[in-house]
Amino acid sequence: MTDPNRLPDPNIVLYDTMQRQKVRFEPTTPGHVGMYLCGPTVYSDAHLGHAKKEVAFDVVRRTFEHFGYRVRFVANITDVGHLQNDSDDGEDKMLARARLEQLEPMEVADKYFWSFFKDMDDLNVKRPSINPRATGHIQEQIRLIEELIARGHAYESAGSVYFDVRSWPEYGKLSGRKLDDQEEGTREAVREEKRDPRDFALWKHAEPEHLMRWDSPWGVGFPGWHIECSAMSLKYLGEGFDIHGGGLDLQFPHHEAEIAQAEAAGHHFARYWMHNNMLTVNGEKMSKSKGNFTTIQDVLKKYDPMVVRFLLVSSHYRSVTEFSEEVFDSARNGYRRITEALANLERALKDAPAGSDAALNSKIDVHTQAFEDALRDDFNTPKAVAALFGLTTDVNAALNSGKVGQGSIECALNAYRTLGGEVLGLFAADAQTAQDDTEVVDALMELVLKARQHYRLQKQYAQADDVRDTLNRVGVTVEDTRDGARWKR
Repeated sequence: MTDPNRLPDPNIVLYDTMQRQKVRFEPTTPGHVGMYLCGPTVYSDAHLGHAKKEVAFDVVRRTFEHFGYRVRFVANITDVGHLQNDSDDGEDKMLARARLEQLEPMEVADKYFWSFFKDMDDLNVKRPSINPRATGHIQEQIRLIEELIARGHAYESAGSVYFDVRSWPEYGKLSGRKLDDQEEGTREAVREEKRDPRDFALWKHAEPEHLMRWDSPWGVGFPGWHIECSAMSLKYLGEGFDIHGGGLDLQFPHHEAEIAQAEAAGHHFARYWMHNNMLTVNGEKMSKSKGNFTTIQDVLKKYDPMVVRFLLVSSHYRSVTEFSEEVFDSARNGYRRITEALANLERALKDAPAGSDAALNSKIDVHTQAFEDALRDDFNTPKAVAALFGLTTDVNAALNSGKVGQGSIECALNAYRTLGGEVLGLFAADAQTAQDDTEVVDALMELVLKARQHYRLQKQYAQADDVRDTLNRVGVTVEDTRDGARWKR
């Protein structure tokens, strides 16, 4: 188990998108981490690409907690203002879905809000410390817009309010895009109410048919997509909070706009920026707009949720993860190897002799150190998984020798449960349920071996061989020894 009294580790390194290099993490408040993650727009079921982001930052959070930090993890829910094609034009995604399903917009939001969290629970993603919704923070967004207008960085036009990108020369510093090099876009250029086609909406005038609408100093309308994250991250994490995370596809324009809004209004914003890479299908980013997405719910009908999670943590968060049947099959085999070693340890503990094996304990310490070093280095989960495989190889060799003492078995179990369970989140089942399952399997196998022995004593060798062959087909090996038959996965 993770030591609750562990002092915060000062040696964690992360890749900061803003600085374009790995840097040592130094928290604003010693011993504490404030993290903000751009959450989902709840207008449809989440797909596997969303799962990569959520699992990646769940591991980041768990890693900080493992290394002794207290984490406040804030992830927003977008339920207004996110327009089609991520632009300032078109219909609100919530409204389009509401019309399609013949529901009220808030019915759509609640339906897919709970669907999203069911998916996350299945994938063993920890719930955020705070889950603010855009519609619940309209006043905070209005106040931030008023600050921007007062400072000369935003202007009202035809009942809408736009951020004046020309007034903020640093716009583009996260993505590295210079303002003069950014495409103005012919579609946006027709919006005559903008001073510059690249200006983005902070507040949008609501037409009479627009169902989601609020009073504001500029008339009835609704907030733009970007403003919610600036307002809510500052509200719950404060000035100069530690880490802002999200998908690489949000770097521009969403995160760029967040920075401009907050800093132009005079607020010190996020100190580190982390972005996960995409999940691809046949080399193309998985997305709803491309129509090549697979929902998490559909994937979980076919695969164990922990196999899906294992697949995602086997790829570095900054690397592309390719989706295919072959990749899932490989993940299933890898995950089975680790969980079978864990189950064999739990089984061996009951009859193990007292004592401990110094050599095995030393190997466990080496693998634990390798695991932790991997995560200290920009949360390198592939190397951490490799350390678990190394641990598994040594554990299996020790168990096959039949000479492992209780102390070493308990040490190995603690390593699996802490590193694979608490940090990587790979063992979602309740510990008692897992123990009960092991006891059931042991009891059933005892009956099977007794039946096989009965066939052998009655010289019914064909039936005895059939029992053995059936077990072999499902990955169970039977060994006949002087002390009777033994089995192992």
